[in-house]
Amino acid sequence: MIPTSRCVSEIQNRNGVRHQAIRTVAEEVPVAFSFGGSTHAVMMASPGDIEDFAYGFCLTEGIIGDVDEILSVDIVEAGGGYDVQIELVDDSADALRSRRRQMAGPVGCGLCGIESIEQAVRPVQRLPELGVTLTPGQIAEAVRLLGDAQVLNRETRAVHGAGFYVPGRGLTAIREDVGRHNALDKLVGAVCLSGGEGAVGAVVVTSRLSIEMVQKVAMLGSPVLIAISAPTALAIRTAEGANITLVAVARGDDFEIFTRPGRIVEGAMSDVA
Repeated sequence: MIPTSRCVSEIQNRNGVRHQAIRTVAEEVPVAFSFGGSTHAVMMASPGDIEDFAYGFCLTEGIIGDVDEILSVDIVEAGGGYDVQIELVDDSADALRSRRRQMAGPVGCGLCGIESIEQAVRPVQRLPELGVTLTPGQIAEAVRLLGDAQVLNRETRAVHGAGFYVPGRGLTAIREDVGRHNALDKLVGAVCLSGGEGAVGAVVVTSRLSIEMVQKVAMLGSPVLIAISAPTALAIRTAEGANITLVAVARGDDFEIFTRPGRIVEGAMSDVA
């Protein structure tokens, strides 16, 4: 197993004085997703929760519609990273071949290697009106719990976090990665592999909100997306079209609602059992 962090020596400059020190830094490795022996995507990512990453990537990229469409995931350490061999059921494998995408994605890029503008702004499913509702206090709690649960970020101060918050239960899953898209993919995989349903909870992330983040949350089926940073205009339009409540700049008790504010109410109870 490749460690998710390492200790390195450094020279710190404090108040004009230099001294030798040790710092814990996040690891970053290539992760290749291969289908039928052919590489489909190579992402730079943190070397943890790779199985969750594989399932989440396949789901949010539309390669599969359900985790049962993956027959096996074989994770092999190779080339300083991981080669992930994914076997799909026949129908999914045929669909993948028909929409093949080659990608080489750095950590800051969620749409690298796509072949058309249409793929970049692909429409997302419109979620039902029913779903989780939250109080302002629960939004603050979700953000606080995510920060508390970020073990790797406390060590390195260099990774993003994504969590799944269910009212009354707190964070039921949390994943971290050097890439914000990767952290969300890993979370989606973890939620789906555990049998969870996106409609019963909210996704909370530490990053800014761009269109890809909204697209991925729509694939999970979660009606509320919370972030500590701000959204882009396209992310707002996409969330509105997908019937997702977009809450951003969530810090302490303060936050801003950009779309579908009806799900944020005082004394709210979840509409989904």
